Amino acid sequence: QVQLVESGGGLVQVGGSLRLSCAADGRIFPFVSLSLGWFRQAPGKEREFVAAINLGGASTYADSVKGRFTVSRDNAKNTMYLQMYSLKPEDTAVYSCAAGFGPLTTTPMSYTYWGQGTQVTVSS
Repeated sequence: QVQLVESGGGLVQVGGSLRLSCAADGRIFPFVSLSLGWFRQAPGKEREFVAAINLGGASTYADSVKGRFTVSRDNAKNTMYLQMYSLKPEDTAVYSCAAGFGPLTTTPMSYTYWGQGTQVTVSS
């Protein structure tokens, strides 16, 4: 089992930046073996893919965040990051990290483990 804990959410102004972290407890599976992803969900809306990074370091992004968000991972710290710049009100949501085994994917059902989520609110 893999436990994931997100942190770094908060209230920011339009155009601001925020860095989210996803710490993984890889007691059974080493962190380096995990494919990781970020998803977000606003009230009344479906969960939306944000970014993903595989065990080889390759990444992919949703069109809505491309050029503004950067996903990275630090295997030594068992942590994945989402650096967000130029934040917009549309970015307001609960952001969750996910982990799984397999290729780089944007599909939620492809991930096995999920964190509790961290709230990001962008004021206008």
